[in-house]
This record gives sequence, C-alpha cells and structure tokens, in this order.
Amino acid sequence: MSQCALCPRNCRVNRAEGERGYCGSGSTMVVAHWGLHFGEEPPISGVKGSGNVFFSPCNLRCVFCQNYQISHKRLGKEVSPEQLAEIFFRLKAAGAHNINLISPTPYAPLIAHAIGRAKDQSLRIPFVYNTNAYENVSTIETLDGLIDIYLPDFKYAHAHIATRLSAAEDYPASARAAILAMKKQVGDLVLEDGLAKRGLLIRHLVLPGKLAGTKRIIRWIKEHLGTQTYLSLMAQYQPLYGATDFPMLKRKITDREYDTLVELLLEEGFENVFIQELESAPLFVPDFEKENPFKEEGVGRLKQILNPNL
Repeated sequence: MSQCALCPRNCRVNRAEGERGYCGSGSTMVVAHWGLHFGEEPPISGVKGSGNVFFSPCNLRCVFCQNYQISHKRLGKEVSPEQLAEIFFRLKAAGAHNINLISPTPYAPLIAHAIGRAKDQSLRIPFVYNTNAYENVSTIETLDGLIDIYLPDFKYAHAHIATRLSAAEDYPASARAAILAMKKQVGDLVLEDGLAKRGLLIRHLVLPGKLAGTKRIIRWIKEHLGTQTYLSLMAQYQPLYGATDFPMLKRKITDREYDTLVELLLEEGFENVFIQELESAPLFVPDFEKENPFKEEGVGRLKQILNPNL
C-alpha cells in the first residue's frame, strides 16, 4: 500500500507511511462491527446467520449511504490480520454459514493475509466479498483462490449519476469490468442444501426516479452474464445522510417503480431473483454506535421469487 491503487480512484498515496487518500483508510484495518446477521439473501444468511465483518471506511462514499457512520465517519476499532483471523474463527464457532466481508476494498491485501492465515489453520467455510463493485480488476485477481462468493452491488448505469452521487465518473465501466472478473473467477452461484458455496450474486439498489439506470443494468447482466445469474433487487432505499441535499433523492421509491422492475426481470427470463418488501426498508438501517446495530425484526425480509415464464 505504499502507492495505493486498490480501487479505481488510484490515489497513489503511501498508506504504509500514514498518508490517506480519498477513502481515508490508513495502514491498519478498521472494523466497525462483526457478528451473525440474518438479513442477507436466504442462501447467504441461511438459518444460522452470515458471519458479517463491517470494515470502515468505504472507497465509494455515496451521498445516500445507509451505513454512513462507517463509510464516511470511519467508526470502528483497528485490528491486525491476526486479530481478523481470530474473528473469523469466532464467527465460525458461533454457527456462521460463511464469513461476509463488507466494504473490504481498502484493506484487500490485509484481508487476504488474514484469510490465508485462517485457511492454513483449517477454516473451511466460504468467504464472501461483499463490495460496491468499485474495484480494480487487478485487486480482484489477487483474491483468486481466497474468495468463494462475490456479492457486488452494481449501483449505477450512467457515469453522470455516478459522478453526482459518488464522485466516481468511471464507476459504471469499473463495475462492469470487475463483475466480469468475478464471474470468470468463481462462476455462477452454486447452492448446496439451500446455502451458497461458491459463485456470483449481484445486488442492485433501486433509486427513485430511475436514477440508478436499473433497466440498463438488467439488460447488461442478461447480455454479458446470462439470465441464470442470481440477482437481488433491493427496495430498501431511504433518504439518509446527504441525500436530503439532492431533490431527486428526497423520497423513497414507489411500489409502481419497484414492481415495474420486478416484472422486467421476469419478462427478460431471469431465473434466480430475490426481492424485498418496501415497508421493510427502515429495518435494514443499522446504528453502528450500538453493540448490536441491527433490528431483529429485519430477519427474513429478502425472498426469492419464481419466474412464471419459465
């Protein structure tokens, strides 16, 4: 990390010597929270929970981020790779089906070291790379053999929206390239007894007023990855943090906006789709200043739907 180029911002700062780039990450990992979580997609959460590890801060820093306490404010405690590996084992002992690494990009080399250490000590549950997809392909390539499941969030189809909301004009192109690299590495999602073991699951957060370019993203996925791709269409957007400064972001999405996109997925022939109930959106907003940031009633609010066209 002496010339940091882990993500497309390519800040080239010397983090090893204490310099900080756009995201604000230093030489040591910061973990905001770790524990079992039940609000992911069913193949990830299962019945015993996903072993979530939330890293802080984030390299994208969207103006509307529901995790703004960590993405923008760097809330959390510093941990070493050895301590992180110990967290992995404690999550496994608690019953976690997998280790879910959330916003890992700024610490990819340090996380890789911790994963290697844990695997050397015979930890045998899947590792999930839960990312905003603002990744350099070179970073994804360094994770080959360490990551079992990629869980990218494909946020924007249009460069001008990515610029306005995340100061990342190259986000769409970078996300497309990174997701293709992920697919090449792990293939389609593979389930055993209903649990994800390996592969790709793409998330997409629907924004009000068609801002995310959802239809374009759906058609890109169909053309380049195929309709068998597992896709989670999230309805949990709320106007949080800096969203209230943008008139276009001041409202939640409507039932009509969301239902139209669900119908499009089915019409396009997608076979593996997860959806959310719009009224569950507040349940997904964590408070990282609390010991348990998540509301228990948020459990089970993501569900898979069957495509009647198949």
